[in-house]
Amino acid sequence: MIELAVFDMAGTTIDDHGLVYQALRGCVEETGASVAQADLQLWMGTDKVTAINALMRLGGVEPAGEAVHAAFARFRALLADFYAGRPPIALPGAESALQTLRGRGIKIALTTGFDDEVAYPLLDSLGWSLGPDGLLDTVVTTTDVRAGRPAPYMIHRAMERTGAQDVRAVLSAGDTLVDVQAANQGGVLSVGVLTGSLTAEDFASAAPDYVLSSAADVPTLRETQPA
Repeated sequence: MIELAVFDMAGTTIDDHGLVYQALRGCVEETGASVAQADLQLWMGTDKVTAINALMRLGGVEPAGEAVHAAFARFRALLADFYAGRPPIALPGAESALQTLRGRGIKIALTTGFDDEVAYPLLDSLGWSLGPDGLLDTVVTTTDVRAGRPAPYMIHRAMERTGAQDVRAVLSAGDTLVDVQAANQGGVLSVGVLTGSLTAEDFASAAPDYVLSSAADVPTLRETQPA
């Protein structure tokens, strides 16, 4: 029986209209680097400073420290502008799925490749709050860990915060390969969802335990059903 369900944010529970992709591509291209679509998809879901560093190098620009930090500041500015013009919304069925799981006594955590300064205003805009009367039990961002995905640290931090001790009683769902890789490396049940840019075939290399159409389908999994 699952005791803790961990979900990615953008592309998994939140529809940000692909604006994270646009902001990440834009801030890297402004450094003079080219960004291949395959590389962009590979690095989505990771810590954004790490992603910028990798994409600059792949695009032919040496990622010197100050240049990376400047590009990250530009990423946050672009994303804020994009979100102001087209606010993110919950993906269909995501909020009710989280409520259903919570009603079964399953703790809910969100993890993200964003830092605190991006993640919490985004959640506030959706009205998603923490606590007994909120939708979420905890949120773990890249601010909270030494390394983001594909390292499993955010999942394990969510376990620590919610009191979950057995990785076999934890599920983690996300729309990118690094979401699945982090889950597999963390020893938890891994779920890929198709609400991002990947197909079921794309997920095959990461070997998730399940591939679902969306996070809305997670409550239908056998492991999340009441005993």
